[in-house]
Amino acid sequence: MQYTLSILVENQAGALSKISGLFSRRSFNIDSLAVGVTNDPAISRITIVANGDEYVVEQLEKQLNKLIPVIKVKRFEPGEYISRELSLIKVHSSSAKRFEVIKIAELMGAKIVDVAQSTITVEFCETAEKTNTLIDLLKPYGIREIVRTGTIAIDKGSVTAAK
Repeated sequence: MQYTLSILVENQAGALSKISGLFSRRSFNIDSLAVGVTNDPAISRITIVANGDEYVVEQLEKQLNKLIPVIKVKRFEPGEYISRELSLIKVHSSSAKRFEVIKIAELMGAKIVDVAQSTITVEFCETAEKTNTLIDLLKPYGIREIVRTGTIAIDKGSVTAAK
């Protein structure tokens, strides 16, 4: 099963290394990792998406809570959070097929950010599932390059991850 964890940490050198090292030592693969400062510059939020079973995730949560730079660990429950990732997708685009690529991007809600003689670059900010759908639709045209950020997530409603 796929799990999304939000980890508030002290914004200091080595915090990410300690956390990723914990995952590595437990042979737990990270599917997505995103880090950024919060509204408090002394605190960063790390969002990790990983696959595993319930027992392993519980053990990771317990171990994460023991690490010095970790302030709080939260596991997001399905349906109770909003998640997004940003993608840039460079697609081969001959003049004959250019309109089709642009139309797919428009229908999916993507933004054209660069047009060259033989390529179009699309920016897309959505869930991982919708991003995969867009990629599948663009594959027949010849994807030249894909760059994806890690998933970021936040609770729905008025719930916050405050200390």
